[in-house]
Amino acid sequence: MPKLKTHSGTKDRVKISKNGKVRTLRPNLSHFLSKKSKSRKRSLRGLISRKGRVAKNIKLNLGK
Repeated sequence: MPKLKTHSGTKDRVKISKNGKVRTLRPNLSHFLSKKSKSRKRSLRGLISRKGRVAKNIKLNLGK
């Protein structure tokens, strides 16, 4: 069976931690920022870990 290709879009948006956790950016911080408060934008910074089926699908896309 041939090797699976890595999904390039997923590769750019996701990081896998040393322990195998899937880390992604929080949603809602890319546009329409003027109507969001400073505190809301601050809380949207940083990475969150994905769990369950979502994490499994991401790892499949990355070929891991």
